[in-house]
Amino acid sequence: MANPAASTVKADKPPRKALKKSVRDTLTAYTFIAPNFIGFCVFTLVPMVFAIALAFCSWDGRHAIEFVGLSNFIKLFKTDKIFQAALVNTIVYVLGTVPLTLVCSLAMAVLLNQNVRLRNFFRTVAFFPYVASLVAVAAVWNMIFNPAMGPINSLLAALGVENLPRWAAGKETAMLTVILFSVWKNMGYYMVIYLAGLQGCNPDLNEAAELDGANRWQQFWHITLPQLRPTTFFVVIMLTISGFKVYDQMYMITQGGPGNATMTLVYYIYNVAFVNTPKYGYASAIAMVLFVLVLIVTIVQFRGSRGEN
Repeated sequence: MANPAASTVKADKPPRKALKKSVRDTLTAYTFIAPNFIGFCVFTLVPMVFAIALAFCSWDGRHAIEFVGLSNFIKLFKTDKIFQAALVNTIVYVLGTVPLTLVCSLAMAVLLNQNVRLRNFFRTVAFFPYVASLVAVAAVWNMIFNPAMGPINSLLAALGVENLPRWAAGKETAMLTVILFSVWKNMGYYMVIYLAGLQGCNPDLNEAAELDGANRWQQFWHITLPQLRPTTFFVVIMLTISGFKVYDQMYMITQGGPGNATMTLVYYIYNVAFVNTPKYGYASAIAMVLFVLVLIVTIVQFRGSRGEN
């Protein structure tokens, strides 16, 4: 007579072929993700961990690594005037570019979302500076804002302005020049993102508000803008992160000058690590300060958005 308990145990065991197929499918899945995971570990995770450890050390790339504790960070905030200027310049740049780019890209998106003539042409023109070569665009921008023979100063002189601004060559106007350049170059990209957000808005709400007597501005402020909150949150996060890690605009237009008027944290990291005598530990300490700063700002923005929702 067969044992019922033994038959139950045999019934509960999965077939060997099914088990082998499950293992084979799992190995196949890991095989597909392995190249990306290995690349992430080698080129991102390991350098990031090494940079964090190096921030507490002194190393020039030739001699042995020496542990110095918090001395790099103490020197940054106590005696390094260039770092302090770069930190202030980075914050000023972010505070200048984020709201200006946000407003300009949203205004262009709302305008070019209407049924206007040559709409696709103007969308392309607005997006072109973002995809154009930074070297070429920066060269054109420097010619336009040339203090001696640029068309902007020629126009201002024709209007009777006596003390013409020196733009990128002036210590007081260099940061403003870079901010305007960044807004002009990037607003086309964020315009496309806002256009995608506007396509997802519910037009029935605007029609109902119009029947209730709401004008265009009231419809935009109370109906369209609240529906664009997820898009606006994404744009603000991306603009903030890109603003804190700005480097290429400064390098192409002002090279961090005049003086240290446009020196930013990333530009200073590059100078410390690769220009003159390398100081990789000190540069890593600056990078950690930048990382913490971006992390704090991002967390605050996430919590603020959660409170609104």
